[in-house]
Amino acid sequence: MGISRKATAHWEGDLKSGRGTISTPASGLMQDTRYGFNSRFGDEKGTNPEELIAAAHAGCFTMALANALAEAGHPAESLDSRAEVDLSMEGGPTMSAIRLFTKAKVPGIDEAKFRAVADDAKTNCPVSKALSAVPITLEAELLS
Repeated sequence: MGISRKATAHWEGDLKSGRGTISTPASGLMQDTRYGFNSRFGDEKGTNPEELIAAAHAGCFTMALANALAEAGHPAESLDSRAEVDLSMEGGPTMSAIRLFTKAKVPGIDEAKFRAVADDAKTNCPVSKALSAVPITLEAELLS
């Protein structure tokens, strides 16, 4: 049996005027964090599914990259990543693009090797695999 992680969502009301909460009870990262139509499609404070997917993707990719660099004999000194998830409204809401950005300090690695390892981590991290229906790009910068 594999590992199972959980999050919960609660919603009251219709789509546009309703409100909900999302929680990650085990981690305590989010406890009844508010979300709703205007935090997803407007600029109201609160979270939304795309932001949570971006956080999960940034975290997963960064861990995969750290592991791949170490396995290649070049453990990272530091990795800073960001994910951006686009929600298109054409034909109904759909995730249309994901962009990963990372800046890395990795002693002793050349640019070509770093790029190859980063591209592999982008393709093979579990969240990238789960989101493979969405185009995913990567901008990877090797810092000196």
